[in-house]
Amino acid sequence: MLKQQGQLQFEDKWPAMRPTVLKLLHQETVSRDEWHDLFWSVHSVCLWDEKGANKVHQALHEDILSFIRDAQTRVLAHEEDSALLKAYIAEWNKFFTQCDYLPKPFGQLEATLTGKGHQSVQKKNPAEESIVRKLMLDSWNQSIFSNIKYRLQDSAMKLVHAERNGEAFDSQLVIGVRESYVNLSSDCDDKLKIYRENFEKAYLEATESFYRTKAPEYLAANGVQEYMKYADAKLKEEEQRATRYLETRRDCKSVEVLVTCCVNVLVTVFKDTIIAECPVMIRNNETRKLHLMFSLMDRVERGIDEMLRYLEEHIKNQGLADMISSADLITTDSEQYVEKLLELFIRFSQLVKEAFHDDPRFLTSRDMAYKYIVNDTSIFKLELPAKIKSVGTKTQPESKCPELLANFCDMLLRKTPLSKKLTSEEVERKLREVLLVLKYVQNKDVFMRYHKAHLTRRLILDSSADNEKEENMVEWLREVGMPADYVNKLARMFQDIKVSEDLNQEFKEAHRNNNEGLADSISIKILNAGAWARSSDRVSVTLPMELEDYIPQVEEFYRQKHSGRKLQWHHLMSNGIIAFSNDVGRFDLEVTTFQMAVLFAWNQRPKDRISYESLKLATELPDSELRKTLFSLVAFAKIKRQILVCDPEIKTPKDFTDNTLFWVNQEFGLIKNGKLQRRGKMNLIGRLQLSTDRSKEEDNEGIIQLRIFRVQEAIVKILKMRKHISNAALQTELIDILKNMFAPSKKMIKEQVEWLIEHKYMRRDDNNLNHFIYMA
Repeated sequence: MLKQQGQLQFEDKWPAMRPTVLKLLHQETVSRDEWHDLFWSVHSVCLWDEKGANKVHQALHEDILSFIRDAQTRVLAHEEDSALLKAYIAEWNKFFTQCDYLPKPFGQLEATLTGKGHQSVQKKNPAEESIVRKLMLDSWNQSIFSNIKYRLQDSAMKLVHAERNGEAFDSQLVIGVRESYVNLSSDCDDKLKIYRENFEKAYLEATESFYRTKAPEYLAANGVQEYMKYADAKLKEEEQRATRYLETRRDCKSVEVLVTCCVNVLVTVFKDTIIAECPVMIRNNETRKLHLMFSLMDRVERGIDEMLRYLEEHIKNQGLADMISSADLITTDSEQYVEKLLELFIRFSQLVKEAFHDDPRFLTSRDMAYKYIVNDTSIFKLELPAKIKSVGTKTQPESKCPELLANFCDMLLRKTPLSKKLTSEEVERKLREVLLVLKYVQNKDVFMRYHKAHLTRRLILDSSADNEKEENMVEWLREVGMPADYVNKLARMFQDIKVSEDLNQEFKEAHRNNNEGLADSISIKILNAGAWARSSDRVSVTLPMELEDYIPQVEEFYRQKHSGRKLQWHHLMSNGIIAFSNDVGRFDLEVTTFQMAVLFAWNQRPKDRISYESLKLATELPDSELRKTLFSLVAFAKIKRQILVCDPEIKTPKDFTDNTLFWVNQEFGLIKNGKLQRRGKMNLIGRLQLSTDRSKEEDNEGIIQLRIFRVQEAIVKILKMRKHISNAALQTELIDILKNMFAPSKKMIKEQVEWLIEHKYMRRDDNNLNHFIYMA
């Protein structure tokens, strides 16, 4: 009975329901009663008629299709592109609006068809598409859209093409078509499927086709440099256009895909042609054009690789050419050398900043090229022995840069004409600049060795221009990554000097009470061998009696203070002031201990002539040191009248023979403003002190020996941590550990690996000879 009543109910109800449905489709006014009646009728039919839901769905489908066919007829009545698009967009907008309203009364229909209870009508998952809405969209897609989508796309692309050619049109037409494509899909999993497979694809093809024709024509007509401006402008223009005409929601990549397409057709195709202009632009410092090229090439995969190579080659070639052209000047003047290196660094940094906006990849290329210049050996080189104390030792050339940087630091920190004319801020700036260059020096251990030697000289001779700057320099070296043990030794040197000053004061106080006048005249420096130790042996010399007698007193005083410690006297590092009298007048001379020992030979017999052989016996100085010392007294570069005269005259220290005679120059005097002075003070130490011929050789040997120890230490450290490591991995880690000191050669690494294997610190893996195993 109920079943029969339900069947009758659908046929009775639908004629009353249909006018309301048609009104909704046509966007006509629907009264509140009609709206409520439609809800109730759908509910009744679906609830009481077993097949009511399917019948309602079928009837609804027919009416929707009928409405769509009428809309299609109205759209196709227009032949012209713009009119067709306007008509389609108008019909679509009307239909799409109703896609939100029409499904509302059919909630019970959806519940019945999906087999869900009444409660689910209220709690529908928002991700699920309404059945009625899906029916409307699918019907539109399968009828009108499938029939005219190609005409729609072609019309829209013609309008975009016209815009690219500078013609004006209503952009809302293209946007409207795109929105219909975006909203048409009823697939919950991929809402943009129809848009992507149709509109986006057509847009990309039209864009590529347009520029595949236009780009080569423009390049041929205007050349590369103008073409780069054209390509850059078009890329920006197309990106802006894409944000208007393509979908831009977060989960849609249409704009990115379009930009990639434009980059391919505008840049990638002409990559080699554009890049070929790069070397000339770099040479001519055309930073704006380079920046434009960079912005284009950076969009292409590995597009800037060639630019990086060209920049690196330019910096290497130009930098070395500049250094070689200034070789005469910079090889004799460490200040000029450092200034030249800094000028190159600033110039190339400016190029990278202006042309490439300090892009890290270009900064890396600059650094690699600058490092090559700094460590180049073609202008001048430092010869370091390849082996230690072996016959026929070969030397391996290294850049002299670290030595010259240390010399320049010395000029800034010592009392020199350069440091006197600069302000404190300028000295600090120049020291910072030295540290900047030092970052690129490969063999920093050479700088450390020379810097320490210069610091030793300054502290012993009290020739530092500014003690605060000296101590600051130590901390700056720590900041730039110098090895901690090296920096700590420098810091200990300053502590030693302060402790030594206190000891010196106590010594003077103790001996002043004994009424010994010499105590106030003598200053002692007692220094720690660990921080100050020099590799050269102490040089023997016969001291003047006054000093010789004084030494036991110092030793006794120190023994009382520190039992168990032993003093070793380094006369090579000592100096003093002597009063010198002759027929002209009386002068105070600052001299080394060796010069003092030589001059004291005439203390009791000022007019005598003494042979080289006699002086050798009197002073007990080694031959090389005596020759150097005598030469500084007979041919001192800064004075016209020398202290000693010799016969026969010589040009080099090697020219002295055992029979060469020396005597005091009674006409020695200081000349100021062309006038002979009868009183005055003169410094004869110069750069003589602290640098024996032997110690220089030992310094170089010491550098190599220390490198060997460092390599051995680092290898053992790595193996202790890794236990088992391949040869390649060992070399990589080793270079990384030692990079702040020096770059070990493969030969050195191989030799030290063999040495460590021989001495049972490590062994080769029996199954793989390229792997090493740590031995406890």
